[in-house]
Amino acid sequence: MPASAYGRLPLNALRVFEAVATRLSFADAAEALNVTPAAVSQQIKALEEYLQIPVLRRSGRKVELTPEGAKLLPGVQSGLDSLVAVLRETRLMRAGGVVNVSTLSSLMQKWLTPRLHRLHAKFPDLQVDWHTSREAVDFARSDFHAAVRLGQNVVPGLEFEHLMDEWLVVIASPQLFKKHGSIDDRETLKGIPMLQARDEPWSRFEKSAAPTPWPAGPTIIDDSVSVLTAVLEGLGYAPARWSIAAHDLLAGRLVLASRTIVPSRFRYWFVCPPSYSELPKVCALRSWLKEEAASFPTPDAWLSQA
Repeated sequence: MPASAYGRLPLNALRVFEAVATRLSFADAAEALNVTPAAVSQQIKALEEYLQIPVLRRSGRKVELTPEGAKLLPGVQSGLDSLVAVLRETRLMRAGGVVNVSTLSSLMQKWLTPRLHRLHAKFPDLQVDWHTSREAVDFARSDFHAAVRLGQNVVPGLEFEHLMDEWLVVIASPQLFKKHGSIDDRETLKGIPMLQARDEPWSRFEKSAAPTPWPAGPTIIDDSVSVLTAVLEGLGYAPARWSIAAHDLLAGRLVLASRTIVPSRFRYWFVCPPSYSELPKVCALRSWLKEEAASFPTPDAWLSQA
């Protein structure tokens, strides 16, 4: 398309049309765009004059899409999304500046945080803005350069690299373990105080040395790190991911309550859009994460030395 044709495109009117069409309200669209309802009406009128067809039908306060408007909307949304993505990538595509990374809160607290001093020492000029979330990252609609996620599969269209595997272990405080001992030596778990995070179900340990149901305790906690804290306080035994329990196990603050290690079906991945994968700051972070993951002991290796 010639440059002169782009100049005639009613880009602002298309943006206003998308706002009205998705809300079916001129007033709501005006509020979202921070303009007056009159300005919204003017832009819709300009778009309809450009197209020579009506795209919206108004009856009092009620707004409906015409058949032509309904056909136009998906294309407008796709085009605006692509434009936003390209502009965001262009803005973020520079060697310097902050690297915006999303990761799991549990991994951030128990695996990444104890290692960050090595990242700062190796790359003193690298600034990383860590954001914790379990939600999938929409790179097209956010400022994230990369994410570290635990899962079985990676979303198509993203660059991905395997960082490390995961295992499930049973942990206890040294004091509680001294009182109750290993679950490997027991025919039943009855009498042992038990804890469990909702996201670390005991059912994953069905092939372990204690295939019986995990007894319900008086306390139910919904996240892994909070359960880990409760175990540290001596409130009970609990299943846990090796990646978040290892720091306290290696320091002697926790002990393994079973020598049975269950490989998890999930793995940790470094993911980012292809357009960011070669950015020097992203490459630096990825290489550091790979080095740390490679030097992180597996539970079997640690047990053999314990």
